[in-house]
Order: sequence, then C-alpha cells, then structure tokens
Amino acid sequence: MWSAAPSPAALVLKLVFVNDLCVFRKIRFILKLGLPVAAVPGALSPLAIPNAAAAAAAAAAGRVGMPGVSAGGNTVLLVSNLNEEMVTPQSLFTLFGVYGDVQRVKILYNKKDSALIQMADGHQSQLAMNHLNGQKMYGKIIRVTLSKHQTVQLPREGLDDQGLTKDFGNSPLHRFKKPGSKNFQNIFPPSATLHLSNIPPSVAEEDLRTLFANTGGTVKAFKFFQRDHKMALLQMATVEEAIQALIDLHNYNLGENHHLRVSFSKSTI
Repeated sequence: MWSAAPSPAALVLKLVFVNDLCVFRKIRFILKLGLPVAAVPGALSPLAIPNAAAAAAAAAAGRVGMPGVSAGGNTVLLVSNLNEEMVTPQSLFTLFGVYGDVQRVKILYNKKDSALIQMADGHQSQLAMNHLNGQKMYGKIIRVTLSKHQTVQLPREGLDDQGLTKDFGNSPLHRFKKPGSKNFQNIFPPSATLHLSNIPPSVAEEDLRTLFANTGGTVKAFKFFQRDHKMALLQMATVEEAIQALIDLHNYNLGENHHLRVSFSKSTI
C-alpha cells in the first residue's frame, strides 16, 4: 500500500529537527573539548537562522506558518501621522492589503490621525511595516509600528463609532487567501510604476491614462504587456501619486464584469 506524501509543513518540521540535532551534537563535542561554544565560528548561528529562513520561505509561499518565527508575531499595527481629514478604514484596507490580508481596521476615536490595523498573521504585519513605514499617504508621511494590542476590538453592539471601525475578515478582496497564490511572489515596495491586470479588451491605453490622471497625478508612461493585453505597466510621476492611484482604483469596475487589479511593480517603463 502506498503511503501518503508528507505535507510541506511536515517536511519543514523534519528539516528543522535534523538541523537542531546536528547543532546539539556540535555543541556537545565543543564542550567536551573544554572550549567556550561562542569561540567556535558557526557553532551558534544555525540555532536560529536556518529555522527562521525555512519558516519564512514557507510562509512567504503560502504553505505553512511557524508560530514565533514569522506567522506567530504580532498581527496588529499602529499607524500614526495619518491625514485625519481624508483617511478611511477602506483606504487603509486597500493600501495595507498589498502586503497581507487585512482583517480589521480601527481609526482611533480620540486620535483620528492614528489607526490600528490587524493583519492575518505576523509575517504579513512585518511586511506591511517594512514597506509602508515612512511612505506618504494623503500628503503626510505615515509611521507604522507594531502595536501592543493582540487584536482589534469591534465596537459593542448598538454603539455608533461613526464608521471608524470596520471588519474585513470576510472580504473577497484579500490578495493572499489562496495558499500558494502567485501574489506571494509579487510583493514589492511602493514604486511609481504600477502593475495593472484584469483589463477588458474594450479598454484602450487612453482610457487608462485618463482614469489614472483623474486621481490627481501625472501619468508619465504606459505599456501593455506584449503577449497579454489584460495586463499593463503604468508609471506615475511620484511614488506618492502611485500610492494614491492604487488606493483609488484597485478593484475599479471597468465594465464587462472586469474589476481592475492594481499593485506596485519592480519594473520600469
């Protein structure tokens, strides 16, 4: 009888176990010689690095999360110095959703230039913090740090919080809900160049140039993919303009049951 193939998670755990056993034997040998462990190059470094690397690679591929290493970190971010006149839970969901599946957003009632954002796991919250801290949103440089909160609390039933808190747990717009999704391989820092996809055949270059110019920025360049006109690259004048355009136009209805997908690109035109 054929045995079932081991899952990716089981393989990762097996590799971690083998690595830790080798490290243990190396340290035991060093101690027998009467030497300090730290004096031998490489004796301690494998204790953390290979495990973390394997876990991070697995989590990034959407296969498995290892508590305490990547997916086990704090999932809640504190975002401050927001433009309180313009920011909304939806705009934060769209921007931070580039780097993970946002579960809940709460703009603080008594400090509306700050918000709590709960991601799906610690790996995603770390990605969002690394890529969005120091970026400009609605004209202000935002600060992103890990919060001391473990979850974002929803308002009590019957309490009107003026729409400052929103639960996105069941949103169909999550980019990473499908394990092994190609989206895991296309996570890039904010850039002036945007990747557009799900473009219907009836939409021309001029239509898209006009659409993105209407977000308040300047379109510097545009190029359809040679083999697939459902996708294109579009370059705004600045990274800030590109961030604004992504917030405004990701999931925009282009007709023919096509909703535009917008993400940051590592390419240039």
